[in-house]
Amino acid sequence: MPRYSEERKAAVLNKLLPPQNRSVVSVAAEEGISDVTLYSWLKQCRQQGMPVPGNRTGEDWSPEAKLAVVVETASMSEAELSAYCREKGLYPEQVQRWKEACLQGAGMQGERQKAAQKQQRDARKTIKKLKSEVRRKDRALAETTSLLVLSKKLEALYGEDPDSSEDD
Repeated sequence: MPRYSEERKAAVLNKLLPPQNRSVVSVAAEEGISDVTLYSWLKQCRQQGMPVPGNRTGEDWSPEAKLAVVVETASMSEAELSAYCREKGLYPEQVQRWKEACLQGAGMQGERQKAAQKQQRDARKTIKKLKSEVRRKDRALAETTSLLVLSKKLEALYGEDPDSSEDD
């Protein structure tokens, strides 16, 4: 299996990625590299979060890559957005959905914080209840222990079991 230098790999990937967006089959034939190898390289790029063409759904882009696209396109006009999307192999609707998801996520941040604070309050109340229950049980145990000690002292004092003298 041949090993390719990083420079050659980058040059071949440039032919596959925007703005050239050439097909894997044509680049494989031109470069003499297996199309399976090229698909593997594209998959690695996709896993690293790079925008890769051929992925018309755009759903396997990393969240970081989606956010980067939203930030890059935030100030673009409709014509600029369309050109950008053609270059990246996306649809403007995808970018709009990603933007809405980012805004929705930012809006949910406050709700998550409130839910976390409520959960902390509930946890503190539960801990307080459990601590008071432990203190109550400790006091009951101490009382039982002292009663047991007193009964043993009483038994030691009289030298026999007080209950057995009643049977005589």
